[in-house]
Amino acid sequence: MKFVFGLEYDGSIYFGWQKQRLNLTIQGYLEQALSKIADYKIDIVCAGRTDRGVHAIMQIAHFSTHVVRHTTIWLNGMNALLPSDITVLWLQEISSDFNARFSALSRSYRYLILNREKRSSFLTNYYFHVRHILDIKNMKISSKWLIGQHDFTSFRSSGCQSFSPRRIILSLKIYRVCDFVVIDITANSFLYHMVRNIVGCLISVGLSKHKPIWVKQVLCSKNINKKYSTVPSKGLYFLSVTYPKHYGIPIKPHLFKYIDLF
Repeated sequence: MKFVFGLEYDGSIYFGWQKQRLNLTIQGYLEQALSKIADYKIDIVCAGRTDRGVHAIMQIAHFSTHVVRHTTIWLNGMNALLPSDITVLWLQEISSDFNARFSALSRSYRYLILNREKRSSFLTNYYFHVRHILDIKNMKISSKWLIGQHDFTSFRSSGCQSFSPRRIILSLKIYRVCDFVVIDITANSFLYHMVRNIVGCLISVGLSKHKPIWVKQVLCSKNINKKYSTVPSKGLYFLSVTYPKHYGIPIKPHLFKYIDLF
């Protein structure tokens, strides 16, 4: 049997998704919980492996097992064993050909920028603070160069192990919500640090360090030696995944749908 589940997590104290022998990770905790319920080792696969400090609003993962348990046993059992900053929101049986990573059509990320003079005392681990007012009009103009299929070498990290640098950005939206600037990016998939590098590049334009056309020049240069700052992981959220409809993956409103910021 194969099961798929959706989860949210606060990535602040974790060393990313991928399990490590000596560090706390999201995958490590999930597999530990599942293995205890099944009474044997279970491996999981997710839609997008997040880096250290990155959060998830709706991550998707799957696992296979020969152990017969009702879905509520898996769901409630996992949440009982997981720390409070990792929560499984739903779980259901799925067809054997489904793969959380390879069946995905697109992934979406959100980046939050607190754009005011003073920082916030309450949200330190959940945003990037830019004290000078950003020109989001120019940021929007520059972002248009990134839409579509391109070689994103200029926006990959030196540690990126992906065979091809070509990706398809399906949408890139920039807007204000109160004191926040929100950047939403949807693509077929992403390179290592690609979102954080794109946001850093757009912020440079927003601070009037460069004209909007500069983003196109950076993209076309295909130069991994970037001339902008990679923004911190704490402002980044894995937002959602889309799959072919025949898999029946539920599209459920997450908690932040009821808050204007999210």
